[in-house]
Amino acid sequence: MTADRTPVRILVCDDHTVVRAGLLALLDSAPDIEVVGQAGTGEEALALTAKLTPDVVLMDLQLGEGIDGVETTRRLTTSPNPPHVLVLTTYDTDADITRAIEAGATGYLLKAERPDDLFTAIHAAAQGHTTLSAPIAGRVMANLRSPRPTLTDRERDILTHLAHGHTNRHIARALFISEATVKTHLNRIYNKLGVNTRTKAVTTAHQQRLLP
Repeated sequence: MTADRTPVRILVCDDHTVVRAGLLALLDSAPDIEVVGQAGTGEEALALTAKLTPDVVLMDLQLGEGIDGVETTRRLTTSPNPPHVLVLTTYDTDADITRAIEAGATGYLLKAERPDDLFTAIHAAAQGHTTLSAPIAGRVMANLRSPRPTLTDRERDILTHLAHGHTNRHIARALFISEATVKTHLNRIYNKLGVNTRTKAVTTAHQQRLLP
């Protein structure tokens, strides 16, 4: 590391051990970046962040069991001494991007990024500057010009069940709600997407990248 710049202290959160190992090896080779910890779950990331106070948390979105990366980001960015959170993920749906940004993420990168771009993004995040992967930035701009429907978390849950071919009764049981409530949500989904059948709802949701 150079003598004229304080290293960015970073914590890596990813539930895949091999991925974490690769990231740690990569980041250890970077100038002015110091990895102070690693976490495999959202809960572990919260505990280590409180203890280690990193400048930046490199956050995956899907973390297996426990809270996901979005909820972890939300809790980190609303904590008493919040770090900057830089999302690094393979997920690029509009729903994932919107949820992460709304949770307080400083940046959103895809794991296909070049190492130098990742290093640059980490330093930018440490300064509070937003960095988005080029495909993500393009989609954000497109959405601003032509906004897509905004679905609630519950509506996305129901659409996911629809995509798996589940009946209203199955969805009601899985989500602990009544079948009448499922029908109400379906009507709202249809209105938002401009469709009138379950198949069209799922097809449109995938076309507009509203679902994983």
